[in-house]
Amino acid sequence: EKEKMKAKVEKIINFNCNCFINRQLIYNYPEELFANAGMMAIEHADFDGIERLASALGGEVVSQFDDPTGVKMGGCDLIDEVMIGEDTLIRFSGLKGGRACTIVLRGSSAQLLEEADRSLRDALCIVASTVRDSRVVFGAGCSEALMAAAVSKAATSLRTDEELKTA
Repeated sequence: EKEKMKAKVEKIINFNCNCFINRQLIYNYPEELFANAGMMAIEHADFDGIERLASALGGEVVSQFDDPTGVKMGGCDLIDEVMIGEDTLIRFSGLKGGRACTIVLRGSSAQLLEEADRSLRDALCIVASTVRDSRVVFGAGCSEALMAAAVSKAATSLRTDEELKTA
């Protein structure tokens, strides 16, 4: 079993990358082999996160390690750990695949975080829609407020009830 694990790690090392990101647990022995080869190993990456990370890094997710040729490798300038409150996060800076950012939401309750998440998603959707089509219709009751102001302005120019009825 140990030899099978070593053979698989050697296949991964043959890709000549300096960081291996895995969706599953990496046991001590393979982690030691990676470290001896000068390769960082990150474990427990979530499925959706790894897909987004591969895109941001300009690479692709690889599930077979037999042939490193033709595999699009991603890259970044720096990988480091940052502490936010009591949580440790891994930060990728200087992405080669394009631009990406992470927004960390923190709050005192799950309900507050859910509301903040919904508000942030709404704001990002508005920005994306505006980028796709710059014709903007303002929301949050803006059109109703503009109509009310126009009606109010028109009402001040009328003098009698008869004029109001026919306007």
